[in-house]
Amino acid sequence: MFEMYSLPDLQQQVFRWKQEGRKIVFTNGCFDVLHLGHVTYLQAAAQMGDVLIVAVNSDASVKRLNKGAERPINPENARATVVGALKGVHATIIFDEDTPLNMIKALLPDVLVKGGDYDPEEENQNATTYMVGADVVKANGGEVKTIHLVAGYSTTALLEKYRK
Repeated sequence: MFEMYSLPDLQQQVFRWKQEGRKIVFTNGCFDVLHLGHVTYLQAAAQMGDVLIVAVNSDASVKRLNKGAERPINPENARATVVGALKGVHATIIFDEDTPLNMIKALLPDVLVKGGDYDPEEENQNATTYMVGADVVKANGGEVKTIHLVAGYSTTALLEKYRK
């Protein structure tokens, strides 16, 4: 069963999980209009460790990402709750920054996961394939991994299809 956390509470919980020897996996995203690509991605991420934490962009953060004037479709608490209800997700947290860097620094997960459109070896912070926080996780002895995306599934593409 998942729980939605504040950062201080999640830091304490991560400490307890690590004391128990659990491998902590972290990923993030908007997860607006949950679809097959999201579910497949999160299931694969959950297989990379014992505990999966999903950081969900706040409504304000989604708007700053310029995904469209109408986005997000679903409010942050609804998105975090729906993601958290998926099998394998142990914790969700909402973040308001443009990137999850501060969250990654605070939690120091054992594994950082992003979609296959990112590159764990990319060092140019301005590149679209740059994985925010990869350097922090690696410096802490953690792993940085990517997951192949399910072709044809993105919230933006699905919304475009329904507009036609």
